[in-house]
Formats: sequence, structure tokens, C-alpha cells
Amino acid sequence: MILEMKVPSPGESITEVEIAEWLVEDGDYVEKDQAIAEVDSDKATLELPAEESGIITLKAEVGDAVAVGAVVCLIDTDAAKPAGDNAEKDVAEEKKSEPKKEEAKAPQPVQAKETYASGVASPAAKKILSEKGIDSSAVKGSGKDGRITKDDAVNAVPSMGTPTGGNRSETRSKLSMLRRKVAERLVSAKNETAMLTTFNEVDMSAIFELRKQYKDDFKAKHGVGLGFMSFFTRAVVRALQMYPAVNSMIDGKEMISYDFCDISIAVSGPKGLMVPVIRNAENLTFRGVEAEVKRLAIRAREGEITVDEMTGGTFTITNGGVFGSMLSTPIINPPQSAILGMHNIVERPIARDGAIAIAPIMYVAVSYDHRIIDGKESVGFLVAIKEALENPEELLMDGNVKKALEM
Repeated sequence: MILEMKVPSPGESITEVEIAEWLVEDGDYVEKDQAIAEVDSDKATLELPAEESGIITLKAEVGDAVAVGAVVCLIDTDAAKPAGDNAEKDVAEEKKSEPKKEEAKAPQPVQAKETYASGVASPAAKKILSEKGIDSSAVKGSGKDGRITKDDAVNAVPSMGTPTGGNRSETRSKLSMLRRKVAERLVSAKNETAMLTTFNEVDMSAIFELRKQYKDDFKAKHGVGLGFMSFFTRAVVRALQMYPAVNSMIDGKEMISYDFCDISIAVSGPKGLMVPVIRNAENLTFRGVEAEVKRLAIRAREGEITVDEMTGGTFTITNGGVFGSMLSTPIINPPQSAILGMHNIVERPIARDGAIAIAPIMYVAVSYDHRIIDGKESVGFLVAIKEALENPEELLMDGNVKKALEM
């Protein structure tokens, strides 16, 4: 029996995928549920498992865009597993590794005749080259025995760079469907929103002190670290509840506001940027946020994230600080209306109680769609985040650190 394997639907609204890589070769025997290919959608990279055991015949090539429901391969389920399959492969590999016979050398071209005049400029040519700032060694002479003539000097063009003799090769590779979709969304966000960015700085001293005091006990009890993301997520949730316009989206001529906070977390994965979503973050404790961030980050980096886990989100947090970024203007993740950018933490001098002090400072940025979020709201939103991060015990923990951390 010949089984036609069709492209399954990776998720709602996805109509086609791209064959990123075949994990088997045409004519191989495959086992049921064995991963035979990786396919890219515009949201994630997914593995395609064999539906039955048998001999496989490939019907699509790497890089092909294939519609959902189209046949990508055939499996002959009546075919028996070949005996000595591994031995045959070993012989094939040995043949591939045998050194090739030395090919006959092509005849070398006869070098042009060189004399004392080769590359020497005539007096007139020398004067012109000097005025142009061109060295005579950079000009090929057309005169007798390679002498540089006046015409050669007149036609000589100054080099736009210093010749180094280094490698100047280039390579081209096709962008994955995921990377192309990310590019389209970023350009769309820049072109279709009235995007502005507001900045502020946060003194992280209070959070540093809390983490120093409680992080070991927190990890021992909950199995996850007490990182910065739980503080920032809870600060964002508090600010979104204070400024609901930031937790809204435009849909045609209407504005949709949400009474829940689904926080998207930008994660750098092997196939590019992915943005899994923490659902109902307003209901999560510090432990709950840290556990969910860890779970989603691991799944994204291992290529196991699903489309459903990246769909939705009402606000995004991105952390360029892990790569050393001091400051940036993050791009809105459409159809959302705002995004918070975190950056690296550096000890900087600040004024505190009328004196100069050294403190761990992070610059933060909020990019927002000015069509529905006014400057007053955006600035107030970022200030609310700053206040919560600089006074977490009172504003994020209700004055009871141990209860908030479930110690």
C-alpha cells in the first residue's frame, strides 16, 4: 500500500509551510513516528513524523513552499526493511571517502613578456598620476612592453579602498519562512503604526538586595532561579492595569482593550526570534512567572515551541541586555500597541539624598503606537514600572517579601 503523507496544519491561519530540511533520503526505510523532515511556517519550525513504516519517496525539495494538505512524500508500507542496510551504507560511505585520482593539470597560460619598461610611467603620465594621488603600480600600462602612457594616466581611476589581498568572497543563503515573516512584521510595524519611544532609568539596588538575600532559598524551594523577569513582568502587569490603553489594540476603526495580561517574552532561538506568551500573567506569583519563563525559553531554544504558545499576547517584553545592549528603541510586536525594552545593568554615578552614589542602573524603553496611546499615558506607564522596580517590597510584594516569594 502506498501512503500519501500530506502537510498537516500547524495552526490556524497558516496556509503553507516550507521544507527546511529532509532528515532522510529518497529510498530510505523509515520507522513509524520517525522524524523525516523539518518544516518552517511563518511562526515556528516543526518536525514532520512518518505516519507509517516503509520505503519513502520524497515529493518536495528543500526550500519548496508547500500548501497545507499537499502531498510531500510517499511511503510504501508493504516494503520490508532491507537486510544489511547498515552494512550497505558503510560501504557507500567508504567509497565516498576514497581519494580521487589526481586529475591532469591544465596547461598554464604563457606569461606576458616583462622588461625594464613594464609598469614604468612616462614623464607626462607620471605627472598626471601624481596629481591624482595614484601610485603607478596600481595602473596597467598599454604601451610597448607595458609602459604606462599619458592616456593610461588620464583614464586611471583612484581606488576607493586600500588593496589588502584578503579574501573577498561572499555567500548567499535563502531566508527561512520564519525569518521572512519576522522581517515582514517588523517592516509592517514601522510603516503602519505611529511608533514613538520614551526612555527612563531604573535604580536596580532594591532588586539586587532582594535577590542577594533570597535567591538561594527561592531556588532550593521552587527549583527555579529568582531572576529579573519576574520583577519586570509583575511591574508591567501593575502598570498595564493602571494604564489600560497600553493593553489595547487597534482593529480597523475600533480599539480593543483587554482585562487580562498575556505577556509575550522575546526569546532568541536557533531559527531566529520567537515570542512565546505567558498567559494571564496577572494571576501568577513570582515563582509562577519564573517557572513559565524557564519552560517557554527551553522549548523555544530546543525548537519544540508550538504555534499556540506564540499566538496572542497583549504586551511584549524584550531583553537586549543579555547581549550587552545599553539602549535601544524596540519595535512593536503587531497587532500589540506597546513593547518594553530591557537593557544591560551598569554601575553608574547617581544623585541620592543630595550626595553622589554608585548604583546598578538599567535604561528602559517603551515603544508605543501613538494612534491610541498618548504621550502622557506612555510616560506615566514607564514611570509606574520604574517606581515598582525601585520599591518592589511595597508595590510588588504588599510589604511581605516572604509571602510574595512563598518562602
